Amino acid sequence: MIYVLIALLVFSLLLFTVSIFLKDPYKNLREDIDQLTMQQVQDMYVVKKKLKVLEEELLLDEQVMPQILNTVKAQTSAPKPEKKEIHDIIKNQVLVLSKQGLSIDQIARQSSLTAEEVENILRTMKLKGDYYA
Repeated sequence: MIYVLIALLVFSLLLFTVSIFLKDPYKNLREDIDQLTMQQVQDMYVVKKKLKVLEEELLLDEQVMPQILNTVKAQTSAPKPEKKEIHDIIKNQVLVLSKQGLSIDQIARQSSLTAEEVENILRTMKLKGDYYA
């Protein structure tokens, strides 16, 4: 019985000394978490700083705001430039879509034209004889 107790005591001392020299398996994990936490804190600081700059830029003086409104009104009331001529490829696309049975609104959305422009294209193609439907 004494031999068993001595053997167990020796074994426990051996395990204790081995555990002292073994690497901590969670040490790297703790270091990674610490690094990520520090990086997150730094990123949040940068974001807050940028947000503060943006908020300061958006706060306009009362004197600047009327100037901006006048500029916007002048731009919206400016005469619209003359319409450019629609390319033949787009006209052919409108014709093909019309032959497929799409409505004028659908054709206008797909060809980036207004409904009036689509109607004008179809009307001129009918007059020219290019429209076979």
